[in-house]
Amino acid sequence: MSDFRTLSERVLASPQIDCDAVAEAVERGVTLIVNNRPDGEEPGQPTGASIAEAARAAGIDYCAIPIGQAGFGAEAVERMAAALNEAEGKVLAYCRSGTRSTLLWALARAAEGDDPAAIAQSAAEAGYDVAPVRSAMETLAARSTD
Repeated sequence: MSDFRTLSERVLASPQIDCDAVAEAVERGVTLIVNNRPDGEEPGQPTGASIAEAARAAGIDYCAIPIGQAGFGAEAVERMAAALNEAEGKVLAYCRSGTRSTLLWALARAAEGDDPAAIAQSAAEAGYDVAPVRSAMETLAARSTD
């Protein structure tokens, strides 16, 4: 059983998945898998290509928005917002622990005008803390209303 955590009605975050977890994602109604983990972070981690192949074989869309040591740039936030907005069903985002996926989701939702406090509450209910990006969320949310 995978550790899929609910961030919102349509978005799940997860620690690193393997090809077997793709079948569970299908059962949970996932139509898009977003990989936020760069290949090669640790030995033995499944490659993005292997997850992409398993996803496509199961009829799930796949995209990679890797977040490495450089952190969360504007392009990654924009790409995540677009992926979330364009997905027709549930989205599963994953990285090593699910934290980067959650932080990127939080930034993307704030950029779309969602309330940072509500985002933080949803993340906390899933077991994640968005404090590292909270000020950026506030800034993005304020810009979205300008």
